[in-house]
Amino acid sequence: MAVADSNTTATIQIERATRASRATTIVGAILFIVLASMPFWADSSLLRQFTEFACLLVMAQMWNLLGGYGGMVSIGQQAFIGVGGYTLIVLGNFLGLNPFLCIPLAGVAAALMAIPTSQIVFRLQGGYFAIGTWAIAEIYRLSVANVSAVGGGSGTSFTALYGIARWTREAATFWIALAAVFGSIALVYLLLRSRFGLALTAIRDSEAASASQGIDVQRTKFWVYVIAGFGFGIAGALYFLNNLRISPDAAFGVQWSPVVIFMVIIGGLGTIEGPLIGALLYFVLSKVFSDYGTWYLIALGLLAVIVTLRFPRGIWGFVESRWDIRCFPVQRRLRK
Repeated sequence: MAVADSNTTATIQIERATRASRATTIVGAILFIVLASMPFWADSSLLRQFTEFACLLVMAQMWNLLGGYGGMVSIGQQAFIGVGGYTLIVLGNFLGLNPFLCIPLAGVAAALMAIPTSQIVFRLQGGYFAIGTWAIAEIYRLSVANVSAVGGGSGTSFTALYGIARWTREAATFWIALAAVFGSIALVYLLLRSRFGLALTAIRDSEAASASQGIDVQRTKFWVYVIAGFGFGIAGALYFLNNLRISPDAAFGVQWSPVVIFMVIIGGLGTIEGPLIGALLYFVLSKVFSDYGTWYLIALGLLAVIVTLRFPRGIWGFVESRWDIRCFPVQRRLRK
C-alpha cells in the first residue's frame, strides 16, 4: 500500500510483510510437508518426542499471547492443562467418544472453564492476579483428587485407545500434534495482525490510555484469557493422550508454570518467534541433561538468569533488534 507525502514527492510504503516473513512462509510449508510424512518413516520414539515438543510449544505460544501481548502474568494456566487432560479421560474412557475427537472437545471444555475462572481472577491486579490464578489451579487439583471415578489422587490410565492399531494411534496423535503447532502459531499471528491485536498490545502498554481511546479493556482481556485456556486445554489433552496416564499432580501441578515461563522469557517475550526458540531450547536441554537431576534444574535457572541479564528481550528480541529480522511481522511499518 502506498501513501503520497503532501510535503515531498516521495511515496511512503506501508510494509506488512518482510523478506524474512516471505522466506518463513516457504520454509514453513516445506517443513510441514516433511513433518507430515514422519509417521511413514520415523520410529515410535521420535513421534512421541515430537508430540511432547508440540505440547510445550503450544503452551508457550498461548502463555506468550496472554502474558507477552496481553500483559496478564498468570502462574496458574496448569488449571486448563488439567481440565483438558481430564476431559480427554472422561469423554474417552466413560462416554466412549473417539479419542482423537476428544482433543478439540477438551480445548472447548477448557475454554468454557476459563469463563467463570476469569470472573474471579480479573478482580485481582498485578501480583495478586498471578497468585490468584495459581490458587484457582490448586482448587481444581484438590477437587479432581477427591473424585474416585477418575482415580482420585493416584490418577488413572487412558484406556480408550485400546483396540486401535499401534501405527494408526501413533500417526493420528502425531498429525494432531503437528496441526496444533502450526495452528497455534497461525492463530496468534492472525490475531495480532487484526484490530483485536492492536487493542491487545495497547492494553498491555497502558490500560488507562486504551480505555480513553474507546477500547473495551475487560472484553479484550476476557477473550484473550478464553483463547489461551482453549490452547492450554488442547495441549493438556494431547500431552496425556501421548502419555496414556494422568494424575492430579501431573495435570494441575505448579511445575508447569516455571517451564512455560522459562520458554517464553528465554526465547523472547512479546514475539511469535521467541516461544519457538525457547521451546526448542528447553526441549533439547531437558532431553540431553535430564539425567543430571538437580544439577540440571540449577543449570536451567542459571541459564535463565544469564540470558535475562545479557538479553533483556530474550534471544529473539536480541536478534530482531540487532539485524532487524521479523519472520512474523505483526506491525505495520512505514518505508519510503
